[in-house]
Amino acid sequence: MSDVPFRNPGWAGNTGEFDLSEADVRGTTYAGERPLDGGHPSTSASYPFMLVARNPGAPLFEGPYQERFEKIRGRYPTARAALLPALNLAQEIRGHVSPETMDEVAALLGLSSAYVRGVATFYTMYNKRPVGRFLIQVCTNISCNLCGADEVLAAFLQHTDTELGDTSADENFTVVEAECLAACGFPTCVQINERYFEDVAAGDVPDILRRLTDELKGD
Repeated sequence: MSDVPFRNPGWAGNTGEFDLSEADVRGTTYAGERPLDGGHPSTSASYPFMLVARNPGAPLFEGPYQERFEKIRGRYPTARAALLPALNLAQEIRGHVSPETMDEVAALLGLSSAYVRGVATFYTMYNKRPVGRFLIQVCTNISCNLCGADEVLAAFLQHTDTELGDTSADENFTVVEAECLAACGFPTCVQINERYFEDVAAGDVPDILRRLTDELKGD
């Protein structure tokens, strides 16, 4: 564990009238399946877009994914407004957004390839090349940096045997820096695919990686 002073434990205990555990509050015991078609149209554009299972060669939008794409398109007044969630959906399926994928999304939305590529390359949330099954983003901005983010980043690189931005030999892990993950009250914050891990210290890294590896074994 980190020896950084004033470390926020990230959990104040049960302070309300409900008997809830930390896992209940944080949703770490979430059970259920997100419908691939997006469910209600109001939620179709808000799904996480980094999953463990992905297929870079999969057709872009077919079956339930086609339904979700149509729901997304119907939620926005213009094709440009629907572009970001459409790219999110493409990345969920394929794991990254290649130039060819950008061109496919452009054709489906009736936009120019140049416009879509300009948008996709502006945002760091879109992977422009394949990444590991778990994309580990370590915040190194000021709050996390002051609370040991450099040590956390170094620990992830050490225990995954990777260099920054590279993918491990087993294709399970890619470790990158994140500018800010908007969890400044619980540094160091780490986002792994769509999940947040708050108050992470270098000593926590082996357990986090073990948990992720166990999840793969359970699939």
